[in-house]
Amino acid sequence: MTTAAQTQPKPVPEPDESSQEFFDGAKRGELMLSQCNECKAWLHPAAPVCTECMGNDLGWAKASGRGTVFTFGVMHQFYHPGFTHELPYNVAIVELEEGPRLNSNLVNIANEEIKVGMPVKATFVDQGGGVFIPKFEPA
Repeated sequence: MTTAAQTQPKPVPEPDESSQEFFDGAKRGELMLSQCNECKAWLHPAAPVCTECMGNDLGWAKASGRGTVFTFGVMHQFYHPGFTHELPYNVAIVELEEGPRLNSNLVNIANEEIKVGMPVKATFVDQGGGVFIPKFEPA
């Protein structure tokens, strides 16, 4: 017998006008972040205004893709049927070299080997439908 948990696909992000450059960059293998054109602060991709100077003249810039694990957790219970086949999986917050922190997953490493403070670098994973997202692996 096939269950919904076995057949339901993992959700795929849908880029919109405000996130399109982020996803276009990921497809090219580049980590794109918002950057303030006034004070040059690096910002989370979804930032509507600069958190440093409160300016609203924001643009996109290619980030290094390097960072460190700020914190992480390992999920043992599924919260969406599309992730059941990946259990247990990690969820990490990566502090980028440029400053912002991104929620992501760590790949190419066993969950028990993950350490806070470990250096990581971005890698880009096809989620289906031509949508790529950044994940991180040991640097």
